[in-house]
Parts: sequence; structure tokens; C-alpha cells
Amino acid sequence: MEPVTPVDLAAFKQAFRRHAAGVAIITALDASGNPVGFTATSLASLSAVPPLATFNMARSASSWPAIAETDRVVIHMLGVRNRGVAQKLSGAQVERFEGDHWSPGPHGLPVIKDVTSWMVGHIVERFPVHNNAVIVVQIEEGDLGEDDRPLLYHERQYFQPGEFA
Repeated sequence: MEPVTPVDLAAFKQAFRRHAAGVAIITALDASGNPVGFTATSLASLSAVPPLATFNMARSASSWPAIAETDRVVIHMLGVRNRGVAQKLSGAQVERFEGDHWSPGPHGLPVIKDVTSWMVGHIVERFPVHNNAVIVVQIEEGDLGEDDRPLLYHERQYFQPGEFA
């Protein structure tokens, strides 16, 4: 199927900028054993039994070669206190793992410190969709951190929820 561009691509992009999303970080190791990672807003639960999660990414992203080749990733859920690390992992690839905001975890994978939760998973499927990919991960283990207000991404900015609706 050939990609179809909407008549008003700007409206499509703006519609999704207005859709608030939770913020996560995905980390892995590249073929040389170096940590790679990125900030993601496309994380979703796929099923509870077996425990499956999905995320999407562009196959042109700097982290794609590692995700395309690795067996395991770590999915990190972020709270408001993690805004700085979310920004760091969305910045320049060479700077993402400079500092003490992470440590080696299970399988030597990079685990971001002080997140609300993290889960190690085995990649079970990679579905290419045009220039992107949907990644399916079966969760194997993880841990909960201190609870926090959720970190949201909306209109290219980070927010925390306000009053109850």
C-alpha cells in the first residue's frame, strides 16, 4: 500500500500535537554494547496475559539500528520529576547517556534512575509501516519507583495534569 499524504498535512500534525500523551523512555544496547535510548510518547499496553506493550518509532531515528538488532529493551514510565531526563533522552544521541542518571540493569541494559517504573522486555515483533515501525515487547521483569504525577507531552511541551475533570 502506497503512503497517502492528507490534503492538509499541517492539520494532521496539529491534531496530534493537541493529543496529550504520557512520556516514556526506551533504552537498549547497540551491537557494540553501548547504551542507546529515546523519549517516546507512543507507548501502549497491548495485553495483560501475556504482558505485552508496544511503541512506535521512525526507522530513520538514531536509535533505530539498535532497536532493529537487539532482543531486549527497557521501558521506563516517567513522572513530573523526570522532565529533565526526558529532555536529555530527546536531545543529541551522543549526550543521552552522559551523566549519572542511569546504571546498568538486567542483561546489562541501561536503566534510568528514579523513574516511576521500569520494565525489561523481549522484542517479539517488529512491524515495518512505511518509514516507521511498531515494536511489540513481552515484559519479563521490572520494578516500581516512587509514585509521581504523570508527565504529559502536549503541543511540544511537557506538562503535569491539573485539576480532575
